[in-house]
Amino acid sequence: EMRHFSFSLTLPIASGMAAPRVPLSAILGPTNTGKTHLAVERMCAHSSGMMGFPLRLLAREIYERVVALKGAGQVALITGEERIEPPGARYYCCTVESMPLQKEFAFVALDEAQLGADPERGHIFTDRLLHARGREETMILGSESLRPLIRKLLPESEITTRPRFSTLSYAGPKKLSRLPKRSAIVAFSVEQVYVVAELLRRLRGGAAVVMGALSPRTRNAQVAMFQSGEVDYLVATDAIGMGLNLDVDHVAFASLTKFDGNRVRRLSVAEMAQIAGRAGRHQRDGSFGTLAGSCPDMTGEEVLAIENHHFPALDWLYWREAEPRTDSIARLIADLGSKPDEAGLVAAPQAIDLAVLKRLSEMAEVTRVVRKPEQVARLWDVARLPDFRQMGEEHHARFIAGLWRHLGEPGGVIPQSHFAQELSRLDSIQGDVDTLAARIAAVRTWTYVAHRDDWLDNPPAMAARAREVEEKLSDALHDGLRQRFVDRRMSHLLKRQGPSTADLAVTLDEDNHVLVDGEDIGTLDGFAFRVDATARAADRKLLLATAERHLSKILKKKVERLTQADDSEFSLGPDKDGRPAIFWSEAELGKLVRGKALMAPAFKAARAVAGLEGEELRAVTDRAEAWIAAQLEKAMGGVVALQNASGDAALNGQVRALAAQLADAGGIAGRQYLAEAIASLPKEARGDARKAGIVFGALDIYHHAALKPAAAKWRSALFAARDDKPMAALPPESAVHLKEWNFASLADCRNAGFRRIGDEYVRIDLAERVIKKAHEARGPALVFAMDMAFATSLGLSEKGLRALMRDAGFRGVIEADVVKPEQVAADGPELEVIPVAVEPETADHDAIPLAVEPCDETEISKQEDAIPTAETHAQPVALSYWRWVGLRKTKPNIDRNSPRPAKQAKSKGNQKPRDGQKERPKKDFAKSPPPSPPSSLALQLAALKGLKT
Repeated sequence: EMRHFSFSLTLPIASGMAAPRVPLSAILGPTNTGKTHLAVERMCAHSSGMMGFPLRLLAREIYERVVALKGAGQVALITGEERIEPPGARYYCCTVESMPLQKEFAFVALDEAQLGADPERGHIFTDRLLHARGREETMILGSESLRPLIRKLLPESEITTRPRFSTLSYAGPKKLSRLPKRSAIVAFSVEQVYVVAELLRRLRGGAAVVMGALSPRTRNAQVAMFQSGEVDYLVATDAIGMGLNLDVDHVAFASLTKFDGNRVRRLSVAEMAQIAGRAGRHQRDGSFGTLAGSCPDMTGEEVLAIENHHFPALDWLYWREAEPRTDSIARLIADLGSKPDEAGLVAAPQAIDLAVLKRLSEMAEVTRVVRKPEQVARLWDVARLPDFRQMGEEHHARFIAGLWRHLGEPGGVIPQSHFAQELSRLDSIQGDVDTLAARIAAVRTWTYVAHRDDWLDNPPAMAARAREVEEKLSDALHDGLRQRFVDRRMSHLLKRQGPSTADLAVTLDEDNHVLVDGEDIGTLDGFAFRVDATARAADRKLLLATAERHLSKILKKKVERLTQADDSEFSLGPDKDGRPAIFWSEAELGKLVRGKALMAPAFKAARAVAGLEGEELRAVTDRAEAWIAAQLEKAMGGVVALQNASGDAALNGQVRALAAQLADAGGIAGRQYLAEAIASLPKEARGDARKAGIVFGALDIYHHAALKPAAAKWRSALFAARDDKPMAALPPESAVHLKEWNFASLADCRNAGFRRIGDEYVRIDLAERVIKKAHEARGPALVFAMDMAFATSLGLSEKGLRALMRDAGFRGVIEADVVKPEQVAADGPELEVIPVAVEPETADHDAIPLAVEPCDETEISKQEDAIPTAETHAQPVALSYWRWVGLRKTKPNIDRNSPRPAKQAKSKGNQKPRDGQKERPKKDFAKSPPPSPPSSLALQLAALKGLKT
């Protein structure tokens, strides 16, 4: 009895005549010999046929080729996860495990039969080699190493050797950056595939990725990118060695070792040749080698064997009982572990399906429902569910045990609700590449389940749902791989590098995006090229180099537009560091830096502008300097007028000196800083100073045009440029009083046109107006009442008003203590002057002695500036009472921006007593005897003249 082997085939005898012999041929030879192509042609020449392939990807590829020849209605595709079987299908493309052996076909072929020596799947290939037969012809395709076993196991077969059409040569190790185009890099782990693909994306713009775990849809999309030339590199696992027909010129091994499920081992020479043979196509030569730096070199013997196609012959094929008995689980396990009796066959190592079966046999919830042979056969059928998720035998056995709870009952099926729920859980495209690949593997499990007619109530509907989810995830995975490992822009630019790059079309769209040959490489912000924000850090160097090579024409046109631009297109403002800068259409041209004088700053071109050619750089610099000069003339007209006055020989020398000092201060200065110049100014020359635009305030001296918003902005920029510091933030242009503000220094406050009043800020001209109104209300009296409506309209608080009045020489008094004028007239010379109760002063003013130095009231009354006043509403008159005490003694003229002199040592009276000395008691002025009262004549004269007693 020949249970396992069929060396000759016979047909039923009819009319007493023996049936003709059925041809059995073996086509052996290296890869790239056209064996698969020949088998496809032979199958299509028959009325029906079936081919078994080692990979579902290869089965899909051949299926599409046969569909092109015979039509979709004539061809079926059956794999573990995909089943396309039209009712009238006559040609079947299948994975080896899925071949429907119960059907009869005129032609049967088995591809890559030498995989019978594979420890994991070899027994399946051996079974098909021995038992799968066609009615009219059988063809076995494989490596030359299979010849001795074919002679031994199938002596009646006709062996044909097909030589390789092209030459395969060794190219040695190569760096990844120097691999030729149309290369495939083969790795043996997912991690290594990702690393190589990422490096190729950085160096060569990207790579396609092909792995056995990919769905057919994702794999086809990735291969299409490589075949179409969108990318020139392919990174794959050893799956490409199993007959995938790709347009590859060079194969590089990223490693020569792999994990075979039990251990890490070196590839055999036959495995190396199987993979290297993918290089070259038909009559086009190919090459192979290793990846320098990550893979050791091949030995000389290995190279010679691969180039000459001389490989060690196979000594055995793995075998396992194809039709085990199902009387019981124990008998089933025993048959599956039995050994063959024929030479050339050895027992296959324990595969995962047998390991899962043994694990299930130990589960009480499984074995208690298995009583009949039909149930044992069904359990074995369920245990052979492939472990697509690579969970290992323990976890996979538990998963199958969960399915067996539904399938173990007589006529039991998996509930449709459970199936739908599991698919819904996987129906999500969120996550990275690894997450999507894991979901696809899980969906493949349920797709396999859906292709079993007796496991579900409605298999076609569930299969369609599973296919829908898988296609959705496959598209998302393809997009994820493309985004992660392919940069189309970089790939395109790298391909176009060379002598012809000068002819690339360079355009600038409406949004200032720079397009080189249609690829967006970044934006042009003024004259600064900014790399696309989506570009990775490793790609910036190439994009910048591309921009420098192709932007010269666009920049030249931009310079021409700038030189002809209107002044309104330019602006002054702080750069990203707060430094004063000049902008054109919101693009920075350069910075203001210290020049010869405050009003003569220098222009320093920005880095992008400084990178222009000589003529273009001069044109931009000249235009920027011309605009700066025009703006200074316009915005800082008051300071320009002061500079002109300082050089006017017709004016008094003291007036010219005052104008020069005020111009150096930017048009505004505190009165104390110009005290010497004002003191030396003759009264008759003050009219000339006023005609020059100088306003003499009680606290500040300024040019009437220096308080305009534009002047404040330029003054802040000029001082920032001179002192090499950021521009001070300016308040809103319409602001006259500030509470929620904080100037960094008093200099910034004055440059903005404001005076600090306690914790508040008031615009200088309006502060002077309040002081002027106080003098108008005072007249010749020392103590007076003042209407506070104007100060209130400015928003000044009571505390702020007291601070302003105190700085101007006034002190608040109590209304009950005011000496009324009518009292002086009625009492006559005999009047006794009532002492005035003055509000206590702050500590800082106590330290500064006050001098009776009345303000020049005539100067204030003669100058009315055109100052917009805030709207006032009719309110009750609010009077406050004040006493004039005079301005504080002015300080010497000190440059406010020069370093302050060191503090002098404390006076002798303030020094602490030395050790052993007694501290001198301080004098208590409150307990000291009052001074002798003045004479009545002195009191009368003081009352008449309004003098201070």
